[in-house]
Amino acid sequence: MFRTALRTVLAHKARLLMTVLAVLLGVAFVTGTLVFTNTVSDAYQKSSAKGFDQVDVAIRPQSAADEGDTVGRTPKLTRELLDKAAAAPGAASAIGVVDGFTAIAGKDGKLVGSGFQSQGGNYWGGKDPRYPLTAGHAPHGAGEVAIDAETARRTGYRVGDTVRLSVDGPVLKPVVSGVFTTDDGNVAAGGSLALFDTATAQKLFHSAGSYDEIDVRAAPGTSQSALRRALDAIVPKDVASTTTGRQLADDQAEQISSSMSGMRTGLLVFAGIALFVGTFIIANTFTMLVAQRTRELALLRAVGASRRQVTRSVLIEAFVVGAVAAVAGLAAGIGIGAGMRSLIGTLGATVPDGPLVVSPGTVGTALLVGVLVTMLAAWLPGRRAAKIPPVAAMSSVHAKATTRSLVLRNTVGALFAAAGVAVVLAATTMDGSDGQAPMGLGAVLLVIGVFVLTPLLSRPLIAAAAPALRVFGISGKLARQNSVRNPRRTAATASALMIGLTLITGMTVMAGSLQKAIDEMAGSAISADYVVSMANGNALSPDVEKKLGAVDGVTGVSPLRNAPSRIDRETEYLTGVNGAAIGELTDLTVEDGSFTVAGSRVVVDSYTAASHGWKAGSAFRVSYEDGKKQDLTVAGVYEGNELIRGIMLDNATLAPHQSRVSDMQVMVKTAGGASDAAKDRLEKALGDNPAVEVQDKQDLSDSIARMFTLVLNMLYGLLAMAVIVAVLGVVNTLAMSVFERSQEIGMLRAIGLDRKGVKRMVRLESLVISLFGGVLGIGLGVFFGWAAGRLLGSGMTTYELVLPWGRMALFLLLAAVVGVLAALWPARRAARLNTLTAIKSE
Repeated sequence: MFRTALRTVLAHKARLLMTVLAVLLGVAFVTGTLVFTNTVSDAYQKSSAKGFDQVDVAIRPQSAADEGDTVGRTPKLTRELLDKAAAAPGAASAIGVVDGFTAIAGKDGKLVGSGFQSQGGNYWGGKDPRYPLTAGHAPHGAGEVAIDAETARRTGYRVGDTVRLSVDGPVLKPVVSGVFTTDDGNVAAGGSLALFDTATAQKLFHSAGSYDEIDVRAAPGTSQSALRRALDAIVPKDVASTTTGRQLADDQAEQISSSMSGMRTGLLVFAGIALFVGTFIIANTFTMLVAQRTRELALLRAVGASRRQVTRSVLIEAFVVGAVAAVAGLAAGIGIGAGMRSLIGTLGATVPDGPLVVSPGTVGTALLVGVLVTMLAAWLPGRRAAKIPPVAAMSSVHAKATTRSLVLRNTVGALFAAAGVAVVLAATTMDGSDGQAPMGLGAVLLVIGVFVLTPLLSRPLIAAAAPALRVFGISGKLARQNSVRNPRRTAATASALMIGLTLITGMTVMAGSLQKAIDEMAGSAISADYVVSMANGNALSPDVEKKLGAVDGVTGVSPLRNAPSRIDRETEYLTGVNGAAIGELTDLTVEDGSFTVAGSRVVVDSYTAASHGWKAGSAFRVSYEDGKKQDLTVAGVYEGNELIRGIMLDNATLAPHQSRVSDMQVMVKTAGGASDAAKDRLEKALGDNPAVEVQDKQDLSDSIARMFTLVLNMLYGLLAMAVIVAVLGVVNTLAMSVFERSQEIGMLRAIGLDRKGVKRMVRLESLVISLFGGVLGIGLGVFFGWAAGRLLGSGMTTYELVLPWGRMALFLLLAAVVGVLAALWPARRAARLNTLTAIKSE
């Protein structure tokens, strides 16, 4: 039986080609994902490990825990502690570290690198061992800065050039005093690093006289653990904690691995979708192969082969096919991983240099996935073949499914579909996080139900296309009849395309609906003409509000400040605003009381008010971050949203209790409304700072649209693999169907159907099957998009379903194109069949 299985594979290698390709693509996707993420993770880990070469023990502030009505505050690392650390037994030297955000503008005025990776710090003394200088000298005073060599190369800055940079809003213009090299992971990833002298860095990063970290080097012969024990003896436990450089490197490696796991999981999900779609092709292929070899299998049974041996022979064929596809997919996946590594470089992202990582786990996963998927998909056709009695198989009376089996299939499908719809609808009534698991379960049940019911649905839906097919005469009529001749085969072929289009349509509907909801929310909640913020989301200096308030034509300005507090023994974040101006800068619905923010009178969003049992006139006690307490009164309750919510109080009340005053955003109202001239005046007042964004309502909407568009385009690209696999499925089914119907095609040719008619028949059959899958996919996608959007938008009063008719028409056109392209080779093959040879075939 083993030799028979191998001979069968060799005899049908052309028919198994599409199956090999389907598995190959899925395995390549899995392998490419693992190779890419492992390579990037390894490169970052090695790069970050180098960054800790100069650190044997690090002293870091110990965050105070929230206890009672006291807000946790971070102790400061002082010069006194630095001197004690430097004098500790086994310590060779100690460096005080100061760091924070610093944006550097290139000569073109644009931000250098990614905002989140634009960092600043201090250069220690005249020669900092962490940052070897390649040109110039160490920075001295507020007028000098040193920049990393990679940033200097990208921007063209040299020693002596004036560079524009920003820490928290105002533009600074120091001179480049030196250029240094660094193993900092952010720089290796495309960011920038600017270094000031220690006093300047402490002033800029709001840590005057203190440090963010103290790095201690061990003397020769002293281990990191011994130095740490010595430092633990002098470092107050309630002020700071110590960590070895080795542990820091290990923690950093773990963080990198954790951050990469999200990307890895996301990519593997789409690889799984492609493999899941591929199972339809595999099952369909082996079902057709078994059907074509019915008499051969019956003869094997007649000469003594058992049912188990027949099933085993089919599984051996699947194993060989899966092994070949897995090995080829592994090789292709390694190439894909290398290509993705190069691609992110061309897209502007930078990854530290490192070798391509192909781990034994990746190789084992690729081989295991390829073989298991193929064998599992082929198991059911093999089992079905073994159940056929030899006599029945020889006479082919087994060919049609019994009425009982069809009723059972349709009943099971209807139950699954009904259960799926019920669970999805129930999930839409839950809160966001609570409904995600039920939503996923309902979606799986509904997809399974629709798949099982697809043979039943194929007849009425394909029959609906009959009027259009009549235009093509006898070819159109034959195409419709061929499409419904074997509903199960048609269903399996269409389902592969259905799954891809379901996901694409669902995400498009959901994204469009959420985008419109956020757009309307921004327009209805904000009356301000402009919102000013840092490009990377960091805090703004209070000087920004003052400069904007002094601009000609500005009628109202209010910063938004966040500050932690303790209320009812729970942590609540307060939002500080300009009480006199906030009313004209927002358009929030007041549900109770009045929108009055002054002194001890505050306004609270309805969710926060309900959680504390507050209403207009309620009083409560707040404990600020400096430990002082105050009684506040709720003047009004407003309807909050995703953009504006929380407890608003006047900045004059909040600021005295803040250790560092900073603004997350500044809202601006101008006399003439939003205009290019007004925006230009605001930007010039801030020194045309590339790190600061001045956005009107349209800019906010456009930024939201760009975010959704970027995410959608990435998902479309990832789902393209599933669509490609679905195309292979259509090609495979048609090619094998042509082989199966060779005699029939020969008879049609003999009675007058020309080659063009045969081609047209196969193409129309492919088109009908593809459109059938497209209609099912778009229908399911709209339902899932509505349900998921309703779940995610449960907290948005502006949410409503938006159907992207244009894109849905494009998806249906895509399904039609898939059908036409998939039929090219099978149609050509059918038309080229020799009439007499075809008639004589069995």
